[in-house]
Amino acid sequence: MSAETKTELTTVYQVKGMTCGHCEGAVSSEISAIAGVSSVTAVAKTGEVTVVSDAPLDRADVAAAVDEAGYELV
Repeated sequence: MSAETKTELTTVYQVKGMTCGHCEGAVSSEISAIAGVSSVTAVAKTGEVTVVSDAPLDRADVAAAVDEAGYELV
């Protein structure tokens, strides 16, 4: 029986316009919908959004998700 090695990639994005917990939730929810994303942590105070995925994400997909939430990927 072989064990599969799962590699996770962590990427930090800068998002402009988040000011509160609701903003963090909206951005996290939209990015979480991207295929391959396993977790998202958004911090309004710093504007940083940390995304853990099983493969590199297309920046255009992340930008579209952030835009859908009403914010801007820097």
